[in-house]
Amino acid sequence: MYLSKFTDYSFRILMYLGNNSDNLSTVDELASALDLSTHHVKKIVYKLSKNNFILSLKGRNGGIKLGMNPKDINLGELLEVTEDNLNILECFSIENNTCSIDASCKLKPIINDALDSFKLKLSEYTLADIL
Repeated sequence: MYLSKFTDYSFRILMYLGNNSDNLSTVDELASALDLSTHHVKKIVYKLSKNNFILSLKGRNGGIKLGMNPKDINLGELLEVTEDNLNILECFSIENNTCSIDASCKLKPIINDALDSFKLKLSEYTLADIL
């Protein structure tokens, strides 16, 4: 299984903001500190802001900071928000499933249980746990 860069970078951005909570950060600062493109950071900041994980303040003295306490940012919830596609097998996708044995497959429920366990395990932790 491979998580998207969007999810990976989201975790990194939140960890950076959590470790620098005394100051407002900027997109350029995040991009430089995390060695990411400004374009990627802008997209991630927008999504995280839209989902209240971060607070984006506009204006001359604006910047970015965590939108909630790190203990309230659940890693499993963050994964659900940032990962667009957790279809780790073709047969998990309704649109793209061409598997001819899908109806009798015994592997799919096992993989699905493993994925559920992965998400459940992540949900046991918060941003505070990894800061």
